[in-house]
Order: sequence, then C-alpha cells, then structure tokens
Amino acid sequence: MPEPVGLGASVLQHVDALIAEEGLGPGDKLPTERELAAAIGVSRGVVRSALNGLESQGAVIRHVGRGTFLAPSASVGVRTESENQPSPAEIMSSRLTLEPELLPLAVAAATQADIAEMRRCLQGGEKANSSEEFEHWDTALHHSFALATHNMVLIRVSELLIDSRRQPVWGGLKKRTFRLALQREYCTEHGEIVDAIADRDPDAARAAMRAHLRHVRNTLLGDQT
Repeated sequence: MPEPVGLGASVLQHVDALIAEEGLGPGDKLPTERELAAAIGVSRGVVRSALNGLESQGAVIRHVGRGTFLAPSASVGVRTESENQPSPAEIMSSRLTLEPELLPLAVAAATQADIAEMRRCLQGGEKANSSEEFEHWDTALHHSFALATHNMVLIRVSELLIDSRRQPVWGGLKKRTFRLALQREYCTEHGEIVDAIADRDPDAARAAMRAHLRHVRNTLLGDQT
C-alpha cells in the first residue's frame, strides 16, 4: 500500500493494518465503506476518497454492488528467474484461448450490477489520460467479464492473467504502442463487447472479444494470424 498522506491517512493506515492482521491477499474483499468508516471514526466520504485513490494506483479493484478487493499483485509469487516469466506472446495466446470462451457464461449469468460495473470500467478507459491509467481500466474491464460468470475458477484464472500483465515487458510494450487513436479504437471494441453482453447475445460477445484481442495482439506483436 502507498504511504498514507493527507485526510485519508487514517483510512490507509487502517487498511494496511487489516491486511497484515487478517492475512489478506490478492482477490480478498475489504470491509464495506460503512464498516471502515465506523471502525476508523471518519465519514464515508473520506473512506470513499481514500479507496478511489487506491483504485487509481492499481492497489485495489472496486466493483459496483460487490465491494472493494485487493488487486492481484506482481509481488505475490514473484518468479526468481526472468526466463520463467510468460512472454507477451504467451500472454496473448492464453487470453485468446480463455477470454472469448468465457463470454457465453457471462452473458448467461451477468446481473444488472455486473453490466453496470462493465460500463463504469468502460467509461474509465474512455476518460484515461495516460497509458498507465488506460491499462488500469482495461484490466478492470476484462476482469469484470470474468466476474460476471460468477464462476470462481474462471475468476481465479483471470486474476492469473492480470498478474502476468504486471510484468515490465508487457507494460513496456503497452506504453510504447499507446496513442490516442488506438485508445479510441480499443474503447469502441470494448463497447461492442459490453453491448453484446447486455443484449444477451453470446455469439456476438464471443466474436467481438476475439476480434478485439486479435487487434491487441497485432498491435503489440505485429501478428495478424
């Protein structure tokens, strides 16, 4: 967690202590805003502001109607040898295998709260002003698709994919290829995926995801297959 600063310092200190005392790890849920406010003795507005700051830094992931969760962290299970880290090609191959195929399950199981969370992440990506900020919202959106399946195995696999995307090589590729026009193209593709889920159209959702990930692969790796 970042160094506590300003009005939300007590919130961040309490969250740090909670993580240590409860042994919380990536994917674990934090107490609600109301519970944190009561425990710390501050307003819910102060808690919300502090949690929003943690979300913007990638320390937590917030989902409407679900709560706040510790983000998957590269410091958990860090590999000691660089050659054992997945390559960007391996990451894209894994994403193309998994992500399109989980969407029919998301279409069948997604609640209105799940879809609202997708649209929140979509809007965050549209408003992003940097590669790092867009990557945060892009990651949150793709994970929201897994969450919408309500299948814990798929959710955990999605968390592993998120963890693999936190390595420097992947981040460097995303930063070097980032540009405003590409951001807009990705957001349009993201919107097509979300719309297909909202329309309960599994085939359109799967096809839109596959087309989007092929675009990402081509941008990062120059692979048009």
